[in-house]
Amino acid sequence: MSGRPDADLPPDTQTAEETTEDARQDAPVDSPEEAPEDAYEGDDEHDDEGDDEDLLAARARRARWAAAGTGAVLALAGTAAALLRAAGTAPVLVPAAYACGAAVCALAAVLGARGRTRRALWTTVAGVMVMALGDQFD
Repeated sequence: MSGRPDADLPPDTQTAEETTEDARQDAPVDSPEEAPEDAYEGDDEHDDEGDDEDLLAARARRARWAAAGTGAVLALAGTAAALLRAAGTAPVLVPAAYACGAAVCALAAVLGARGRTRRALWTTVAGVMVMALGDQFD
């Protein structure tokens, strides 16, 4: 044992005086009459099954928006990079890779908007990888 001598003991090794005082404070309440008035406050919100469905619908909506937004932003970034690289002295393969990656990210945005968020995620990753490959050709 490497603890300080004045440290609290674990609950199973405490003395009886210490445990009875803590037990009164942490004791479970058997009936609603014994419970404080604010103990059940807000529980009626989570009892309905409709709230769980609303929560799942909200999460799905956020996932669709996130997938569609991410795909759209990456598609715009890839298109801009393709245009900038095409205007420069980069090999033809570089702007083509950026344009193909942008097209794949645009497909991810469409998939995300239709609710196929898992496929949209993987398509987004593939599009970014194609754009990164184009960057390696430079």
